[in-house]
Amino acid sequence: MHREEGANRAVEPAVPADPAGASKGKMADIRAYMELHYHEPVTVASLARRAKLSVNYFIEQFRKTYGQSVLEVLTDLRINRAKRYLLETGERMKDIAVKVGYSDEFYFSRKFKKEVGMTPSEFARTGKRRIAAYSPSVIGHMLALDLLPEAAPLDPKWSFYYYNGYRNRIKSRLRLTFPYTQGTFEENKELLIQLRPDAIIGTEGLHAEEKAVLTAIAPACFIPAESVGWREQLRHTAKFLDREEAAELWITRYEHKVRSALALMSTALGTDSVIVLRVYGNQLYLYWNRGIGDVLHTDLQLRPLGEPESRKGTAITPGELAELDPDRIMLVVCAEAASRAYWLSLQHSALWRGLKAVAGGCVYTIQSDPWFEYSPVSIVRMLDDALLLFTGKCPNPYLHNIHGDSHVPDL
Repeated sequence: MHREEGANRAVEPAVPADPAGASKGKMADIRAYMELHYHEPVTVASLARRAKLSVNYFIEQFRKTYGQSVLEVLTDLRINRAKRYLLETGERMKDIAVKVGYSDEFYFSRKFKKEVGMTPSEFARTGKRRIAAYSPSVIGHMLALDLLPEAAPLDPKWSFYYYNGYRNRIKSRLRLTFPYTQGTFEENKELLIQLRPDAIIGTEGLHAEEKAVLTAIAPACFIPAESVGWREQLRHTAKFLDREEAAELWITRYEHKVRSALALMSTALGTDSVIVLRVYGNQLYLYWNRGIGDVLHTDLQLRPLGEPESRKGTAITPGELAELDPDRIMLVVCAEAASRAYWLSLQHSALWRGLKAVAGGCVYTIQSDPWFEYSPVSIVRMLDDALLLFTGKCPNPYLHNIHGDSHVPDL
């Protein structure tokens, strides 16, 4: 059986465990070292020695910090860099394998298929298709399938996450299409005609005229918006793009994250009740959307209060909220001045200060990004966000690793 290069645990002189415990700083230093030396024959023992920890203690602390083993992180780094070489160079497979740390190109190919859901050749071929994403949520589907759109609507206010992470890599910028206007539609149409993409992906809820024109420009796929959940939406998109294996791999990894998160959440929250509120103007409202329902109630099995799905958008007074008296409150404050002013005044009211959640320091403000979007990427970001808010831990955050980049937020 082929042994993973750089992952063997050679017998080396024991290093005493750090009596104070491995700090997050040490693990961050090791992670940074791996990012620079992933293509070399890195061993667990050499990393432990570098951290001045015993091998077993180092393994334990590394997994505790990142939610992955050293081998899993090393593999991610190598495969993500290989993606970039495959898409941006014309180098031979054998040369790419060596450049990312594998001397055997056939083993590299098998490993790549296991991690990505397709062979390196298939990835290079399909990854070079020029695809236009016609709404921000579509970007969240394409990233989950290891694809970067050629054109997409990027806006620093309404799609900050995608704008911040990909504005220098998505070559053509479409205009946001909500609300629908003829002028915006004409601008997008002209850009797409000039671009001549191989495919266009939009959502089922697009205006009928938009759908007809997009279909005339290139083969088009429209993701079902309301009838199915994000998993089936992803499968629908993947079938159109011939990426079914990549979709199933994303879903499997998400389910694994959920199982890990459930254990942490159960310990931290027990049977605590949770309510989601929105501050808009001079009023509080019960808030709910599909992503919140999927992540908080279905996946994390949190106990909702106030019948949020059936009463979403219903105004609720501080007195009515006091009667419910939730254990924990998640709160969205709209950005305009009236909402911010009301939120500031609410915090000084006796009814608000008397709430169990407020007294216990269990009020959590959340942002529209990612909590208002419904896509595979926004869902996994909501899961990470909830875990961090409620437990103070997020051992394996979503990595920005599309096409070779990896970034782990500062610990």
